[in-house]
Amino acid sequence: MKRRNLLAAAVTAGIVPVARAQGRPVRLVVPAPPGGAIDLIGRLYAQRLAARGGPGWLVENRAGGNNTIGAAEVARSAPDGATFLVNADIHLMGRRVVPGLTYDPIADFTPIARLATAPLVIVGHPEASRAATLAELAERMKAEPRRYTLSTSGAGSMAHLAAEGLKRRIGAAEAEVVHYRGTAPAINDVVAGNVALMVAPLLSAQPLIQAGRLRAFAVVSPTRSSAMPDVPSVEEAGLSGLHFLLWYAVWAPRGFSPDAAATLAQQLNAIGREAEIAQRLAAMGAEAFTGDTPQSFAAFIAEEDAKNARIAEAAGIKPE
Repeated sequence: MKRRNLLAAAVTAGIVPVARAQGRPVRLVVPAPPGGAIDLIGRLYAQRLAARGGPGWLVENRAGGNNTIGAAEVARSAPDGATFLVNADIHLMGRRVVPGLTYDPIADFTPIARLATAPLVIVGHPEASRAATLAELAERMKAEPRRYTLSTSGAGSMAHLAAEGLKRRIGAAEAEVVHYRGTAPAINDVVAGNVALMVAPLLSAQPLIQAGRLRAFAVVSPTRSSAMPDVPSVEEAGLSGLHFLLWYAVWAPRGFSPDAAATLAQQLNAIGREAEIAQRLAAMGAEAFTGDTPQSFAAFIAEEDAKNARIAEAAGIKPE
């Protein structure tokens, strides 16, 4: 008990010096493949944390299982400041899409802070979507829902939830949703015309929209995105309240020191306010989130989980 108290005090004082004291860097586990948004954002913040005078940070990719393999590893880790998780909104959906999950995405983690958010956009194949505007698309989907298929980057992703929300909002619940292993194959099938529609990360869809290979119907948020100001928001396009936003965040294992969590959150917020970080995130189609505390993040998680539960029940989403 005395050693554990000393560890907690050390973690609070220097955020995460435990690994440094043991001669190794802090592990930041990314439960997704290299090169994706979670990986890029995690590495960006890890580099800045190390540059601010803390210990080195080692980013480890542990992909698979809808981002649950890496998350499970962090859930099993000691809450001593040596291991953290960076993940996206899909983290909260683990228990709803993966059978036999060995951890609780909420109870087995200590929320630290959100790092960034990014918009989603409703896109379609110019011919297969059979519409030029969201209003026209909604009318056609409602009349013939079985003619439309929507691709997603994976079961439980924010894009999946947004797709389910979209088709139910417009009265096309019979439209089919097909899951892929990642954004790239999902969006490629829309470009090829094999699938009519997708709710896609704006970053991934933007170059294809600009090249005329995808049609953008609306950004799934209350306002337009500065990255593509010519694309209307769902509010403008007639589907008010259909709001879904990608987000990326950091967690520690359950039992991590509250004081250390608050200190790390402050560091992450400070990094997000750096001009260079804001510019690099913008280049990825994201925006830094700089106002979180562990408490506000925990409250946000509770709200998101409740919303996810409603969508999952309405859509019949179950572990499989």
